[in-house]
Amino acid sequence: MDTYKTSEVAKIVGFHPNTIRRYEEWELIPKPQRAKNGYRIYNEYHVELIKTAKVAFQVEVLQSGLRAMMRELIKALAKYEFAAATALLNDYVLAIDQEIDEANEAIHIVEDMINGKIEEEDISLKRSEAADYLGVTTDALRNWELNGLLSLKRSQNGYRIYAADDLKRLKIIRILRSAKYSLESILRLLHFVDRKEEHDIKAILNTPEPSEDIISVCDKLILSLEKAKMNTVELAQRIDTLKKIAATMDV
Repeated sequence: MDTYKTSEVAKIVGFHPNTIRRYEEWELIPKPQRAKNGYRIYNEYHVELIKTAKVAFQVEVLQSGLRAMMRELIKALAKYEFAAATALLNDYVLAIDQEIDEANEAIHIVEDMINGKIEEEDISLKRSEAADYLGVTTDALRNWELNGLLSLKRSQNGYRIYAADDLKRLKIIRILRSAKYSLESILRLLHFVDRKEEHDIKAILNTPEPSEDIISVCDKLILSLEKAKMNTVELAQRIDTLKKIAATMDV
């Protein structure tokens, strides 16, 4: 079996040599053997495992412990625990499917709310009352206001008053946040709604504007989840490849 120095592995996988050493520290690859001069000696298994990790971590899907599941999968492969890695991959697919279903369900509910298919109560509440009514914290309401998702009027005594339209808007925010949509993507949707423009809610939530400075996976949530699921096909193939390589080794 071919062997490699740290710099050679880094060049093959497109990482800085320090990242290769970090993978060893983080237990994402097996500890390499050492030459007499102390240099690390890597083999084909190390190279293929790092390539597998690049696929596993390609999409920064953070919710519901999805990235942690990928990290545990790579750690299992670093210990040559192939059955455990396969089980984690299967759990990962199920978790992604659930996240996609929840994201799509949130979209359908919001569509019905915007189109008036869900009857809303004609009430007005103070902040603490609104938080209780929505099942969120007052800090969450403050945060949404500070991020421009809601602008409130004040009563004569200076209290913020949440009218029926405000509560409807807050329900939309709460539903989409529960489905892990970012504040930026929700704000993007609300701008379309405020302008009374024709809109495809799913497309708006998952298509950041070119002018947005920072775009995260939560700004294109469903697309990121679908990409992560697509990657699992390659990961399954890579697990099989690593198992075959390990069979030729004394591990």
